Amino acid sequence: MSTLADLATAVRAGGGLLAGTVAESADGAAALGATAAAGPRAAGREREYALLVEAIVEGYLQHYGTGRVVRPADPDLALLAGDRLYALGLARLAELGDLEAVGELADVISLAAQAHAEGDAERAAAAWAAGAAAVGHGGAPGHAAAKAAARAGEPGATGRLRAAAPTP
Repeated sequence: MSTLADLATAVRAGGGLLAGTVAESADGAAALGATAAAGPRAAGREREYALLVEAIVEGYLQHYGTGRVVRPADPDLALLAGDRLYALGLARLAELGDLEAVGELADVISLAAQAHAEGDAERAAAAWAAGAAAVGHGGAPGHAAAKAAARAGEPGATGRLRAAAPTP
């Protein structure tokens, strides 16, 4: 079963309004979850790491795009679904006891929101790439400085975030 199919199953199992918005088939890739799952910090729990990262990505897509798994017709419900999916992923990560990764994903959520507010979707994508890598692999050299540069809106922050995302 694919990570997005696992996510669809988890959302349906949660019941309520959100369960009724799960698409018949998921559209899109689960690359960020795979990046996190490939890291040594996810060893032995790869499927769980992939799922929780993709739940958070799906939450992000509800806020700033179109979901791959959850597709509510009502834009207000999409925002609520996004919040619920953020919480689902972060709660699963907290249950694993990986508080450092919880912090990384919280940073990704805030950095991506800031980038979108500033009209910089490329910086948001770079924050996601760096954050997913940090969840699985730990922060690369320059990762914290790259996040600080992005928060400060410094020129070149997008490139610094991309450079801080090690490739598996």
